[in-house]
Amino acid sequence: MPKAYGIAHLTVDDPDASEACRQANVPALARYGGRSIVRGEPQEVVEGRMRPRSVLIEFASRADADACYRSPGYHAALALRRPVSSADLVIVDGWGDPGTSGRSP
Repeated sequence: MPKAYGIAHLTVDDPDASEACRQANVPALARYGGRSIVRGEPQEVVEGRMRPRSVLIEFASRADADACYRSPGYHAALALRRPVSSADLVIVDGWGDPGTSGRSP
């Protein structure tokens, strides 16, 4: 089963308040096995336009990523984030191991 990734691009208006949201996310991510791969800045946009901050969270499966997003813990953190930032967020399936998933890059 391929992994899944939560990818967020954010504009943070209040970094101190955003930190409270990040801390509130820790238990929800831990409960569903979410692992931060990329969190924060600096970043260099080499094509197109992006928000100033990017976040990449890895999950063992799409079911784990979906459950985390729909969890009360995540939504409590989201209530802290929305007043102090804007975001675009997607959950995307990973490629997995081409030897077992039947998919290749």
